[in-house]
Amino acid sequence: MSYLGPKTIIEKKKQFLLPCSYHFYQDPPQLVRGSMQYLYDHTGKQYLDCFAGVSVMNCGHSNPEILQTTLKQMETLQHTTTIYLTEPIVALGERLAHYLPGNLTRSFFCMSGSEANEGALLLAKKATGRMGLIGLEGGLSGRTHLTMSLTGIPMWRTMDDPSPNTYLAKGYGKEPEETASAAMERSLASIRSILEAHPNGIAAVICEPIQGNGGIQVPHVRYFKRLKAMLQEFGALLIIDEVQTGYGRTGKNFAIEHFDVVPDILTSAKALGNGVPIAAFSTTDEIAAGFTSPSASTLGGNPVSAANSLAVLDYLESHQLKERASNLGNLLLEKLTQLQKKHSLISDVRGIGLMAGMEIRTPDGLPAPEAVDRILERMKDAGFLIGKNGIDRNVLAFQPPLVVTKINLLHMMESLETALQKEYASYSPCK
Repeated sequence: MSYLGPKTIIEKKKQFLLPCSYHFYQDPPQLVRGSMQYLYDHTGKQYLDCFAGVSVMNCGHSNPEILQTTLKQMETLQHTTTIYLTEPIVALGERLAHYLPGNLTRSFFCMSGSEANEGALLLAKKATGRMGLIGLEGGLSGRTHLTMSLTGIPMWRTMDDPSPNTYLAKGYGKEPEETASAAMERSLASIRSILEAHPNGIAAVICEPIQGNGGIQVPHVRYFKRLKAMLQEFGALLIIDEVQTGYGRTGKNFAIEHFDVVPDILTSAKALGNGVPIAAFSTTDEIAAGFTSPSASTLGGNPVSAANSLAVLDYLESHQLKERASNLGNLLLEKLTQLQKKHSLISDVRGIGLMAGMEIRTPDGLPAPEAVDRILERMKDAGFLIGKNGIDRNVLAFQPPLVVTKINLLHMMESLETALQKEYASYSPCK
């Protein structure tokens, strides 16, 4: 089979796509095939996928057990609007009611994390009768105008023209040399000041249990309990965005379970479909009761995406992937921490389960995004695709499919150490 090749694809992107459509790597491969934890380029080269399409492919690429269900549904009934009755959507809703934490039993299905967060924010407004919304610095809520307004990463806001009644509070991510406790106090004090400035005006706070694009930032273990108690004091709701962290990624069904808190509304997407677009916002019977105005998502929860998602949940549970993520995540963090002790460029290692970040800074403490790019390029050449994120784009992100093996991770760590050694050897303060 013949392929266009990377250079031709880049030229066609420049010609036919918006210029905001960028790509990783100076010398990018053309990916043409995926199989479980592996990707393959147009030359046949194999790569271990250590990013999972940004926490999407938790069950692996082209998983045959899942695809047999998806393809069978495509052959029988591919799509109708939710105005008509189909079985997969209610089967998925019932399944999620048992899978979600606490008393979150009602779901609305849509197509993307942005759409799910937008719906959750609307639901919070309707439930409280208030218009104010708070996001966190370091958080990413989506690509719609409202969700970008609540995104606290400058590069993902596109334009600084936020929607009315949206506010950004300090995030919970640690600054260099700062403790998690100090970061928690700083963030909670910032949120409280906004709540006090707008009494009876704030509908909800939306935040991720781990900030993915913000650099795999993990809050203090008491952060969410204290945040929810504060919001209850002011009559506001807690929306937890599990778009990157959900469906086994952190060793739990959802990352918020590590903090022993049940949010008022929970959003999810990405891994629920394992590559098939689907998203949901989920809430309690009481909050859902007020959302009676007609609403729909044309493709949300269609028969194919719903049947596929049921197969995803079956696979996650039958193959014990959240337990696998917990065990292998402990190994990953242990090995990354060992590297940190050997390499001064690594300023921090953090994460939960198979969602880990390694922050790279220069010896004088400055963010080193150029070093991250060079490390990513070396890892790609060695057959490993790693992500990057962080407000300064200086964090290596490790979010592999949950079907990854111990041997895979150990091989990746060997190549990572070599890449770090080369980076340290080439480093010059004069550059």
